[in-house]
Amino acid sequence: MSDLWRLFLSAIIALSFICLTPSAHSSPISITQITTGNFLKLGVDKMRRGNYQEAIENLNQAIELEKDFAVAYSDRCLAYLQLQDYHQAVTDCTQAINFAPDNFEAYLNRGVALYRQGDYAGAIVDHNRAIALKPSDFRAYYNRGLARAGEGKDFEAILDFNLALTQIQRISSLLLADIYNDRGLAHFVLQDTQAAMLDFNLAIRLNANDYRAYFNRGCACGQNGDDFGAVRDFSQVIRLNPSNPQAYVNRGVARYRLGYHLEAMSDLQKASKYFENQGKRVAYEKTLDLLKNLRQKISFATEIALF
Repeated sequence: MSDLWRLFLSAIIALSFICLTPSAHSSPISITQITTGNFLKLGVDKMRRGNYQEAIENLNQAIELEKDFAVAYSDRCLAYLQLQDYHQAVTDCTQAINFAPDNFEAYLNRGVALYRQGDYAGAIVDHNRAIALKPSDFRAYYNRGLARAGEGKDFEAILDFNLALTQIQRISSLLLADIYNDRGLAHFVLQDTQAAMLDFNLAIRLNANDYRAYFNRGCACGQNGDDFGAVRDFSQVIRLNPSNPQAYVNRGVARYRLGYHLEAMSDLQKASKYFENQGKRVAYEKTLDLLKNLRQKISFATEIALF
């Protein structure tokens, strides 16, 4: 559903760090003393700080010293993922797998990259392998569920989201909210709006600041004919993400159904401006067409009332 939002869980870095405390008389480390492990630690530290391009440079240095350093390829794949260079991410993870066929993180990360390229079947294959290597890690089930939903296999996606929930031991409420939100989307696509609403409610309870869950619940409310609920939720989306044109469109439609014609027109006008500013030409033109149609209907209804 193009009107709905999915939140994809990126692979999580799970590397330990060794803290070295030099004595007061220690000499600075010369360039000849830096090992592949040093470059790897530098790269991981840069990724933790969000400096992905710098991390790649350090990992490049590690790979130059050790051509078959599987962990460096796997971590560089993760850095490329964050930079949305999915082609290079797939290449690096494939190299990591070639050197270390049982590298769980490499399969997981490559599956993420393939998913983001729209290769859902390939992503499922990688997540299957990840699950075979580490069946207790919830991420592989969750990611496979997203890929299955991408293929339109929403029932199978729900099964994977359920498995992810059963494998979680310690996790933040924000990640739980993501899983409930995506399971709610799968229920919504299957037209089980009652189950979808329960999941969206849980997602919002766990993360009241995620506009996507409000957006999805607003769609479910609209599907159920609850236009007041739709206005409430899309208003929350706009509060949290004021430049979201889809929320203005949907709130405008709900307001029109409720008879708030002036407010509906205002929402559609704002939506058209945001679409135009964001360079979304097709959406901009469709919104203008919708605005024109609503104006004609309002004018026609006014003429009938006067008559």
